[in-house]
Amino acid sequence: MSDGEEPTEGRRVGIHPLIVVFGVIFGLWLFITLIIPKSKNMPNQGTGATPNAPVGIHNIVSTDLIPTFEITGTVGEMNAITILVPPATTDSQVVALLQYFQKSRLDHSLATLLPPTTPGDKLGELAIADIYIFSEAQNGGTEAAKALGRGAHAPGEFYPSSIPYEVAMENVRGHYAIDLYNKNTPEHASLGFGEDDTGVYSKRYQRVF
Repeated sequence: MSDGEEPTEGRRVGIHPLIVVFGVIFGLWLFITLIIPKSKNMPNQGTGATPNAPVGIHNIVSTDLIPTFEITGTVGEMNAITILVPPATTDSQVVALLQYFQKSRLDHSLATLLPPTTPGDKLGELAIADIYIFSEAQNGGTEAAKALGRGAHAPGEFYPSSIPYEVAMENVRGHYAIDLYNKNTPEHASLGFGEDDTGVYSKRYQRVF
C-alpha cells in the first residue's frame, strides 16, 4: 500500500469465500464421479443367488415358431411333466412354447396336449402342474424333475442316485408352473428355473410371465 493510499473499510482481501466453497464442492463431485468406480447394476443370478427382482422379458410375444417337443415322463406325486425339445432350440422358441401352453390353458385345450397331473380334479386335469422343458435327455427327464421337486435344500445323501439338484436346475430350458388354487398367481413361467421361496435361480433364469 502506498503512503498516500488510505485503507478502505469493508474491502475483502483475496478470493471470495463463496468461490472457495463452490470450488470445494465441485472438487468433491469430480472426485466421486471420476475416481470412485461406480457399482455395476447387474442382476445377481446363479445358484444360491437372490436377484432383487426377477430379470424378465415380461409380456414380450415371441414371433418364433413353436419347436417340436416330446413328452418324456410324468412324476405323479409331484404333479410334474417333463418335455424334451431339440438341442438347437433357441430361447425365443422356448418362450414361444411357454406362451403356446399358456394360450392353450386359457382356452381349455391344454389337456389335449399334455397328460393330466390332477385327473378328476374339480378345477381341471392340470389344476396343479410343473412343466419342465429340457433339451438334453441325459440331464432331463423324470429324475431331474424329482430333484427339482424336492427343492434346493433337500439333503442329497437321501437321494444318492438322483441327478444333483444343481445339474438339473441348470439344464432346465423352460419352466411353466400352474396352481389354479392360487387365485392371485395361478401360473408363472420362466426361461431357466428359479425358486422364489428359497431365492435360488439358474444362470439363464428370466421371468416370462
